[in-house]
Amino acid sequence: MTDDQSVDRTDERDRDVVVPLRVYKTITVFSTLFSVVSVVGGFILIDWATNRATLPASQVDPVGALAGIGLILFGAAVYAFATRFRTEEMGKSKDDADEASGNG
Repeated sequence: MTDDQSVDRTDERDRDVVVPLRVYKTITVFSTLFSVVSVVGGFILIDWATNRATLPASQVDPVGALAGIGLILFGAAVYAFATRFRTEEMGKSKDDADEASGNG
């Protein structure tokens, strides 16, 4: 293993946040809820701004459309950052190849 590989694996582990199981469950539930509501709300705003995609481009409400896109991006970011949390029981990252998997 080269020094570059060990640094990459250390960086991946440093990005994970180890929390108790109760906190992990709470983060997972609420981040998923916020993500879904934000993405659906974003699509509703885009639909409203474009009048169900029937308006000509000159009549589209740009503020509403950009707000919808922003909500979709916010939902994606919340979900992406929530995936950094794990519990101690979850073990190692799947990308960590230091130990054998023991799957046969």
